[in-house]
Amino acid sequence: LSWRHRQALPHALSLPIFTLVWVILQGLFGKYTVTWKLYPAIVSLHLLGAMGLLALLVVQKRAFDGRYWGLSHAQRLASMAVLGLLLVQVALGAWVSTNYAVLACQSFPRCQPNVWWPEADWAQGFTVLRALGHDAQGGYISFSALVAIHLAHRSFALVAAAGMVALGWALHGHACRAVRVHARWLLSLLLLQIATGTANVVLNWPLLGALCHTAGAAALVGVLVSLVAPIPATARLGST
Repeated sequence: LSWRHRQALPHALSLPIFTLVWVILQGLFGKYTVTWKLYPAIVSLHLLGAMGLLALLVVQKRAFDGRYWGLSHAQRLASMAVLGLLLVQVALGAWVSTNYAVLACQSFPRCQPNVWWPEADWAQGFTVLRALGHDAQGGYISFSALVAIHLAHRSFALVAAAGMVALGWALHGHACRAVRVHARWLLSLLLLQIATGTANVVLNWPLLGALCHTAGAAALVGVLVSLVAPIPATARLGST
C-alpha cells in the first residue's frame, strides 16, 4: 500500500520498507526462540525487536498526523534521554523474564522478607551467551545470579521512573494540548508499571500481571516515541 500511494506519503518510502524488513527479522527471531530452546539472549532481543517495530509504526503515524507540537530543543533532548532510560529498563525487564528471575525476590520493597540486598552474582547473571537455566560453562545457573538479574531491573527502575516523573512534570504545562496529554499518559502509565511490577512479585508472578507489565512498557515506549518522532516539513500542520 505504501508503494502504491508513495507519491502521497508524508514520509519517505524507506520507512515502510525498513518496517517490512524489521518484521521479517522479527520472524527469524521468533524461529530461533523455538529452535534455540528459549535462549535468553534471543528471546530478549525478540521482545526488544517488538518495541522497535512499535516505534517504527508510531513514527509513521505521527507523520500522517502531521501536527507540529512545538517542543523546544531542550525538551526533545530530555524526551530522548528518558526514552533511552526506558529502553535500558525494558532490556533489563526482558532479561528478568527470559531468565525466569521474577521470583528471585519475593518481597517488596525488600528483596527477601528480612533482606534488602541479598547475595548476588552479577558476573554470572549478566553473562549473555548461555542457555536458559545454565551458566557459560554449561552448569546450572545459581540462585544468586537470578537475584542479581532481578535487583538490576528493580534498582534501575528508580532511575527510569525519576526521569519519567521529571519529564512529565516539565511537560504538563506545555502550550500544546497534545503534549500535555502525552505528559499525563506518561505519568499514569508509570503508576501502572509500578503497580503491576509490584504485583508480579508479591502475587507470585500472575499471568495477567505479567501481560499488563509488558503492555505498559510498550505503551510507555509509544508515548515517548510519539513525543520525539520527527515530523517531515511537508507534513507539518501547525501545533494543537
